[in-house]
Amino acid sequence: MSKLPTPHIAATEKEAFAKTVLMPGDPLRAKYIAENFLENAVLVNNTRGVQGYTGYYKGKKISVMASGMGIPSIGIYSYELFNFYDVDTIIRVGSAGAISPDLHLRDVVIGMGSCTNSSYAKQFNLPGDFAPVADFETLCNAVEAAEKLGVKPFIGNLLSSDTFYDDSNSLADWQKMGVLAVEMESAALYMNAARAGKKALAICTISDCPLTGGEECTALEREQTFNKMIEIALEAAE
Repeated sequence: MSKLPTPHIAATEKEAFAKTVLMPGDPLRAKYIAENFLENAVLVNNTRGVQGYTGYYKGKKISVMASGMGIPSIGIYSYELFNFYDVDTIIRVGSAGAISPDLHLRDVVIGMGSCTNSSYAKQFNLPGDFAPVADFETLCNAVEAAEKLGVKPFIGNLLSSDTFYDDSNSLADWQKMGVLAVEMESAALYMNAARAGKKALAICTISDCPLTGGEECTALEREQTFNKMIEIALEAAE
């Protein structure tokens, strides 16, 4: 295993990170979570401006660190946290675009599975297609936490896409298969967790509706107003 720090994380001790890490895409959302939900939060990483903090939530040691955008970026950060810093669970707290017509702005979606158009799984040399899925226990914890918070989440498949501007306009095809929402990170997170024998879950808030061209949240709203998703993740953390 690599010596600490890693090429992308500055912390010099494994204990700098809690066993559970919340992982938004946006570094500013990581900062927002640390400042508004954690007690005694300490900055443990700022390499490339990817901010990571460790603090306490209701007495539980919790870390939060950004993943950046896309499968390659979260692939790096989740791999290093799982394999070099002994993190047990990563809960993605991100934004997503609605695919299901039942979803509306600010609805919460929990990714039971993650479809993808990425070739990330090819590195594992499997004799077939791998189906990335969430950790069941963490998923159950999140559903229970949502119910206690009065939130009714949508639970099912996400599409983890390599393309934000997709020339094939394929979202309607994914809709036919019951996929709920599109984001860009969960598949790599679930695969890295599976390979490392660790736990992962993606909880997302609907920030826009690309199939209908309807309302969308601003960057500041995505950074600072997705509190239900954050609270669910924090309550689900062990």
